[in-house]
Order: sequence, then C-alpha cells, then structure tokens
Amino acid sequence: MQSILIVEDRQSMADMLKATLEGEGFRAVTAGSAGAAFKKLKEEKIDLVLTDLKLPGKSGTEVLKAARKDDTLRPVIVMTAYGSVEGAVEAMRLGAYDFITKPFDTEHLVLLIKRALENQRLVTENIILKEELGPKFMPVIIGRSPAIEEVARKVKRVAPVKSTVLLLGESGTGKELFARAIHCLSPRKDYPFVAINCAAIPDRLLENELFGHEKGAFTGADSAKPGKFELAHMGTVFLDEVGELDLSLQAKLLRVLQEGEIERLGANAPMKIDVRVVAASNKDLEKEVREKRFREDLYYRLNVFPLQIPPLRDRPEDVPLLAGYFVKKYSQEIKRGEIALTEEALRALCSNNWKGNVRELENAIERAVILCDGDGIKREHLCLSPCPPVQGPPNDQTISGRPGAGQPGIDRPLEEISRQAQRAAETEHIRQALRQTRGNKTRAAETLRVSYKTLLTKIREYGLEE
Repeated sequence: MQSILIVEDRQSMADMLKATLEGEGFRAVTAGSAGAAFKKLKEEKIDLVLTDLKLPGKSGTEVLKAARKDDTLRPVIVMTAYGSVEGAVEAMRLGAYDFITKPFDTEHLVLLIKRALENQRLVTENIILKEELGPKFMPVIIGRSPAIEEVARKVKRVAPVKSTVLLLGESGTGKELFARAIHCLSPRKDYPFVAINCAAIPDRLLENELFGHEKGAFTGADSAKPGKFELAHMGTVFLDEVGELDLSLQAKLLRVLQEGEIERLGANAPMKIDVRVVAASNKDLEKEVREKRFREDLYYRLNVFPLQIPPLRDRPEDVPLLAGYFVKKYSQEIKRGEIALTEEALRALCSNNWKGNVRELENAIERAVILCDGDGIKREHLCLSPCPPVQGPPNDQTISGRPGAGQPGIDRPLEEISRQAQRAAETEHIRQALRQTRGNKTRAAETLRVSYKTLLTKIREYGLEE
C-alpha cells in the first residue's frame, strides 16, 4: 500500500483529504506543520507528499525541499489558494510534480496523485533497467520432466503470497529464472524486480548498494542515493548467493525481514519499506549455520518456503528442449538463419554430464552457433569432452532452434570449457560487459555473475587492461 503525507494546518481539510485518499486505497498520514512533516518524513516510508504552501512557521516550500532532499524521485504536489499561483510556480521550479488550486475537485486531485505515482514508478524502473538489473518479462520454464514440473507447480502456489522464498540448487540451474517467475505471478508484478548478486560486489560496497546513503555519509557522497531495497518498494528483491553476505549485513537483512525497515548509511532514523524477498544459494546453508558463518535466525526467516531446483543431469529429457531454444536464440542474435542440431551433436548433448547445468549447456550452444559454418551444428562445434556412444536422441534425429515463449534468463559466468573456445568466448563476454557498464568492473562482475576478484584475474590473463 502506497503512503501519502498530507501537510495541512486546517484539521477539517486534513481529515477530509485523509478520508478521500484512504477510500482510494492509499495509506494517508497527516501533519499540521512543516516541523511535523519533517518528523514524518524521517520516521516513515512516504511515497508522495501533498502539502499546502501556506503553513504556520516554515512554509510548504521547505516541506518540498525536505521531501526531495532524501528522495529525489518522491513526487510532491502543492496546494495553493486562488491568486497565489506565483508561489506554486516557484515550487515547480524547485521540483514539485504539480500544483492544484483551492478549492479543488477531489476526483481531480486523486487523478493527479495517481498520475504522479505512476510517473515515479516508470522513472524508478528506468533506473533499474539502466543499471542492468533485468527487464520485466514473464519467463517460461522450459522443460517437461517431472522434477521441473513439480518446481513449476510450487512456484505457482507460493507466488500470490508474500512469504519469503529460498531457492536452493547448484550453480547454473537458473535460480533467477524462478525468482522472476515468482515475481511475475505475484500481485507485485507491476512493481520493480531488483536482482543483486551478493558474491559479485565487494563487502565494503554491498551495504551501500543494498541500503543507499545520505548526503555526506562518506567522502564523495555529494547527494543522497536510494539503495536497491528502496528502488524495489512494493516489488521484489532477489538476493542471489545470499550465503556470501558477511555477518554484519546478515543482521541488516534480518531487520528488513522482521521489521520491514531499512536504514541508509549516514541516516539518523530507519525507513519503512514494503518488499518481498526471494533469496538463492548454492551453499549448504544449514552447514554454514552449524559452522557459525550464517546466522541461524536469518536462515529460518529465509527458509519459509524452500524450493530445490534440480540439476540438469537429473532431468535429461529437458536437454533437447533447452538446446533447441538456445539454438534459436543465438542464431537470431548473430543473424545466421535457421540452424539445426545434427544427430551426433544431439547424442553428445544428451549424454553429457552437464556439471555446469543449464548455464553450461547455454554456453556450449552459443559457442557452437558461432563456430558452425553451414546449417547444421556438429559434435565438434560443441567442444565437449569425449564421451562413449549412446542410444539415439529421445526426439527427432535433428532438432532445429524452436522459438520459446519466453526467456529462461540464465546467467553466464566464466568456467572451464575447451581452451581455445573458452578464451574467445570469455574474452568477448568480458569486453561486452565492460562496454555495457562503461568500464565499471564491479557492475561488470555482477553482470557476468562472477566475483570481482575473478574478473580482475581474467582481465589480466586475457590482456584486457586499459
């Protein structure tokens, strides 16, 4: 539920506005002065401010400045008496979303508020997209094995409620895909989905990424910045590799889950937020708890609804479907036209152990599409280790790239594959990530789903230093 702060010194007017907005499904709080408004802004999560310009003591302009100081995305609508439009124009210059002249029609006011909040949502999502935290889409879980269908059924059951979900499974099984599916099937689907890889950002920077900071919180903090939890207000936060959080950040995450509040670096008071948390780990968190590396109370808070994602080797019947999807995807990306998997290539795929799971399969197909000269992908294009002959493929003799209804959204880290193809593929992936992040190695490491240290090692190994 979105919160609106009404700053109005006339009690009857404030009560009327409060009742109107609550009738429209908003949470409304009131303040009779600028000082009271400052206090509410510090103590509560406020999504929009509706303030009169003329107030006892400090004016509504000061409320506007305070509301925008700690959240530049927060819309402010000012109310002004007829004949005082000059003050409203000044408020617009200072960043007010709009103004409305008293007396006004409440339906007009409600429409203005809804428009302002929708604009805020679009701006917030644009920030998230620019930071490459993932565009919104409804992912389709590709597979027909009993194991994957069971997971899909559980996703549909848990998605509509707010319960915290813990996704468990080996690296490369596509845990972010399931997190996105949970979000898209939930009532929060129209709000942000914010994903962050806890292993890809150095500990000293991760707290700022998650919780944001106030102006002056540290050297170089020239303005306030919201963290990922604030950007995800009313939506979903996906914490990948949550087992990598250090103990101090685990305590802060526990506070989010228990109290529904965060505190920016340098802030004097906590801030209320409404987010759903989906976490993922390929570590044995119970073992981490026993060895005192993970808080027991946090583990139980995260483990409300655990979902075990099966490894690809336990669902071999899904390999042809996934392979066909990836062939289609990468042949379209490099504009190659229709490409098919030959019988020998499909046999090799179906007999491979896939230690790197779906991620390794995707890498193998992408590499094969690049190396393939004709219209058929052969076994040698896959660059897999030698394997004994096996029975024929479970489907047709060749599988062409079939369009999928959605994208599995599986990440691609650097891993051990055949030497020459590995070097070419990894070098291109690193260059592309650095281009997309304008040389920001921390963000590039997150995009590649590897640790910051691993990325620096690879940059040196492949001679990619600037």
